[in-house]
Amino acid sequence: MKLKQTLIVLAATTTLVLGGCSSSAVVKTDAGNVTESELYEALKTSYGSDAVQQLTFEKILEKKYSVSDKEVSAEYKKYAEQYGDSFESTLASNNLTEESFKDNIKYNLLVQKATEANIKVTDKKLKEYYKTWEPDITVSHILVDDEATAKEVKEKLDNGEKFADLAKEYSTDTSTAENGGLLDPFGPGEMDEAFEKAAYALENKGDVSEPVKSSYGYHIIQLEEKTEKKSFKEDKSKVKAAYIESQMTSENMTKALKKEYKAANIKIKDSDLKDAFSDYTDSSTATE
Repeated sequence: MKLKQTLIVLAATTTLVLGGCSSSAVVKTDAGNVTESELYEALKTSYGSDAVQQLTFEKILEKKYSVSDKEVSAEYKKYAEQYGDSFESTLASNNLTEESFKDNIKYNLLVQKATEANIKVTDKKLKEYYKTWEPDITVSHILVDDEATAKEVKEKLDNGEKFADLAKEYSTDTSTAENGGLLDPFGPGEMDEAFEKAAYALENKGDVSEPVKSSYGYHIIQLEEKTEKKSFKEDKSKVKAAYIESQMTSENMTKALKKEYKAANIKIKDSDLKDAFSDYTDSSTATE
């Protein structure tokens, strides 16, 4: 579970796919019918710009980049595990279904691949990034709501009780509790700052932290695996992957889409949607 990971809602909107927008009725009542044209106009007013952006960029990006069902399912699983029992209600509160959320994940992955293709990676940049980069670390944690409970858990650990057993008993992180609190490996900048600092301060496998306060509550952290930082040459592939991930910012994604927009010769036929791509029409297209 990445503690900073939040639900992707790129375009949780109703897709405008009403074809020719005819006068055919989509709803009939004694008081009168709701036609396809009326529905299209209503949806266009509420969601038009967001929907047409996603539909258009998806078509453009799918011609250049490939996202497999396996990739989408893997991302979906991460969110499902993170949100645990509240996942379905979280989707519902964002007007999303499993299918529409997977559509959004696919679109997000396409944008990420376009962004990566637009990132200039040089040894000079990687060597500079390497100075502050650290290898991924693997820890387990027990998350509780208050400091008193955290101290109680720490005391039990000090008295020899097993971390995994206490994680199952106490941890409010339902996505990891049954697995002894084990988290996915993570690197700098991926977790809550206080959590990350405490985790990296642990030195040896099995070391346990004092209670750590974060925006999520109080954590007890146990080190599972910590890889020593090697030379730049030995760690270059890991450094490159981490650097690219660090560049997946909204600013760089927008720059990449501006470049794709410019190359795609887009013509908007509906005058009501003429400003739908206004965020992508300036001259700034190169990602540093």
